[in-house]
Amino acid sequence: MRWLVLLLSLPPTPTRHRVGVWRKLKRMGAVNLRGSAWILPERPDTTERFHWLVQEIQSFRGVATLLRVSEIDTMTDEQAVALFQEARAAEYMAVKRECREILARLDRSSSSRSGIKPLRAKLDALKRELDRLRAIDYFETPLGTRARALWDTTAKRLQRVQSRPARAPAAGRRRTALPPRGSTWVTRPRPHIDRIASAWLIKRFLDPAATFAFADRADAAKKGVPFDVLGAEFGHHGEDCTFETLLKRYGLKDRRLQAIAEIVHEADLDDGKFTRPEARGIELAVSGLVAAIADDHELLERGMALFGGLYVTLKRQG
Repeated sequence: MRWLVLLLSLPPTPTRHRVGVWRKLKRMGAVNLRGSAWILPERPDTTERFHWLVQEIQSFRGVATLLRVSEIDTMTDEQAVALFQEARAAEYMAVKRECREILARLDRSSSSRSGIKPLRAKLDALKRELDRLRAIDYFETPLGTRARALWDTTAKRLQRVQSRPARAPAAGRRRTALPPRGSTWVTRPRPHIDRIASAWLIKRFLDPAATFAFADRADAAKKGVPFDVLGAEFGHHGEDCTFETLLKRYGLKDRRLQAIAEIVHEADLDDGKFTRPEARGIELAVSGLVAAIADDHELLERGMALFGGLYVTLKRQG
């Protein structure tokens, strides 16, 4: 690889020049090696940015030297790339925190559309920040994909709240009672990770007499209790998947279920909230079942057995 190395020195006063140059280096994604040395990968756009900054530094009566090098003796190319990825990862994490704050606020005010305008403005600002980061993410930091996915989830959630008809707050507490024993729970055809795990949770812990059916969104409520269907009471809420919604709604505190919730969340949403090594294996196993089994009821039964086995395995691990 080839690198651009900028060596600079600025007069101690006025301090605004030093602060301004530092901010511009950060905005262009440069990484500080040591003291006054900053690096960027050599590309036409980064070369132009450094050239403009050199002129600016010289206009402040500072000294700037721009070097092109093919290697840095004190570190490998891989170590240099890691510095850039670490810097971008920290910025992507800041965006993710802001998105999660918006989701939390939407959950707290789910029955009202008041206060949506400032949230939309904040979300738009986060999109601009993501676009800026993408332009300087020279080595495609993996966390960038997850940050953009979480932004998309947040934007869709905000849009649903905006498009929901205004309504008066319901009297009393929100209903948390389980549907009648032996109810038919209805979800979308071709169940995958979250739907299969949720069906297992319902059958194993909420209603052993439950049965399951499949329908599209328009017909789900006509055939039974909808779950993991857009707009359903038992579905995605905020940044929670359906499995997490069920756990929270009915106060299930089993630590093994909490672990499975993290696995399901990571495998289903892949938003970086949890780091569960089991998620990839579960995703592959369920994808294999989906590819091999054409009948949705058989697919659901086989998948539920998979999560039953996971629960037992977590129990043995103590």
